[in-house]
Amino acid sequence: MPFFLLVAVVIPLVVDGADPLRDVRWQFVAFGCALPPAALAGLLFPLVRPLEVAAVRSLCAVPAELLAEGPALSWAARRRTALWFTAHLLAGGVVSGMTLSAPPAAIVLLILPFADPLRHTAQGWPELPGVLGPLAGLALLALTTGTAWGAGALLGRLAPVLLGPTPADRLAAAERRAADLATRNRLARELHDAVGHALSAVTLQAGAARRVLDADPEFARRALTAIEETTREAVAELDTVLGLLRAEDGTDPAAPAPALGALPALLGRTRAAGVAVEATVEGRCAELAPVVSRAAYRIVQEGLGNALRHVGPVPVRLHLRVQEGELTILMENPVTGAGAARTAAAARPGGGHGLRGIADRARLLGGEATAAARDGVWRLAVRLPGAGPATAGGAGDGADKAGTGTG
Repeated sequence: MPFFLLVAVVIPLVVDGADPLRDVRWQFVAFGCALPPAALAGLLFPLVRPLEVAAVRSLCAVPAELLAEGPALSWAARRRTALWFTAHLLAGGVVSGMTLSAPPAAIVLLILPFADPLRHTAQGWPELPGVLGPLAGLALLALTTGTAWGAGALLGRLAPVLLGPTPADRLAAAERRAADLATRNRLARELHDAVGHALSAVTLQAGAARRVLDADPEFARRALTAIEETTREAVAELDTVLGLLRAEDGTDPAAPAPALGALPALLGRTRAAGVAVEATVEGRCAELAPVVSRAAYRIVQEGLGNALRHVGPVPVRLHLRVQEGELTILMENPVTGAGAARTAAAARPGGGHGLRGIADRARLLGGEATAAARDGVWRLAVRLPGAGPATAGGAGDGADKAGTGTG
């Protein structure tokens, strides 16, 4: 209607004697001239598409999954939207004109045999003897109804073609789904590594304290102290993981995730759980890029957690080497009997998420990770390339100072 009224105002200014508001012929001309501006609006305004999609969902009962979401950003989507908008207005104009004029005319035709003044040709009606008038009225109503139904059915078929997602829309949707999935996997890995290691250590410490509570109260007291420190660290790391969610929301995140600088504290908590950890570091971890240092910390944390969960307090040898811009991590611990079976089960696809998380972290940085049991020894080997100058603050200073230690 706005486009028709605009053209109806412009035509008399251009053509002398034209009267689109009263002359039926000029009304058809104005209606035809209003379609190109409507198509131009659909081409230039991206928000036309979401408005039309909402109308199609409500009026044509087209499933939402067949229609695109959001504004038409590409020119291909805009051209399709413009074509749809033009077809919509064309069908709507025809149906609107018929529904405004046909029902009154049909009523007059229905009562024509019973209204003598209407049977005069001076009123503009043809002479329709007998029941021809009512039949013509019924036919006119049927034509109006059929036209409205046909226009709706046609638009319903055209909507998925013209308002459906373009290849660019499908690619953007796939990228959004991939980004959401990557975020979910990242958060799952962080939660698994941060909380899983702490719970494993706390379980062993609590079990040891329970067994010696009467015989060695001092050891039980130290175990309870270690549980307190471990849970405090776990709460801090959990707050860090939740900070990632706050960062996704655009708010300030919590403290940065721990890196190799926090390795001594991690080894201390693990030793307090009864695990004898022999750690050696070659090279300067401070030279690693922060992202590599953080990933290495999580990998070591998960490796120690796996040892705690699957084989208990057994000796663990940890070796980190930084050489020629590459970080290698080697972790070994003995596995026998039921412990070997549990560790092998964790290595199978679907048997656990820790080793898969380690492999994902390494792969994201362009490295690789392998884990297998051989000759009674479980060996985890990780290579992380791409190490570069660390930012201010030295992400791995603490690891350099960890040196060699045995608990």
